[in-house]
Amino acid sequence: MGNPLDTVPEGEPTMLVAGDTWTWQRNDLASDFPLAAYSLSYSIQREGATTAPTIVVSSEAGGAYKTTLSAATTAAFGAGIWRWVAYMTRTVDSERVNIGAGLFSVKPNPALAYDARSHASKVLAAIESLIEGRATSDVSSYSIAGRSLTRLSIDELLTWRAHYRREVKRERDAALASKGRATSRTHAVRFS
Repeated sequence: MGNPLDTVPEGEPTMLVAGDTWTWQRNDLASDFPLAAYSLSYSIQREGATTAPTIVVSSEAGGAYKTTLSAATTAAFGAGIWRWVAYMTRTVDSERVNIGAGLFSVKPNPALAYDARSHASKVLAAIESLIEGRATSDVSSYSIAGRSLTRLSIDELLTWRAHYRREVKRERDAALASKGRATSRTHAVRFS
């Protein structure tokens, strides 16, 4: 693995980590948008956010447009799906043209406290908590002030628990396999 701070990937990223320095470059734009006459900017905003987007202006690096967001800037980015829009602005008259858009996911900042469990692990824990709680509360539905709530039956909870257990097992196996380690599907065979 090369040093990611010195090796700049081509094109916009699809996955980033909050609190890391983010860098990428576009080598393909300089022929249509000369570096001396245009600037490349990105508008970055979390999916569904109503706050103003973060605007990042790229710089020139070796005949390409290079974009960098500092670790201090990305530390404030929350985990989730983010949208980016790229646009070129002509320096002489500030005319602008949109050249692309896309999404990237931001993983939580590992320097901050967060729940690192997957969705399946969180749901499995919640279902198991409900099953354990059933021993003391066996009411399956009730109504208060005209509002009603119906709980899942124990059979439904057990079915969902089995589903999410399989999901969590698949996630763990995929993580182990990606590291070249034995999974729950690996069987040892001894030849004599």
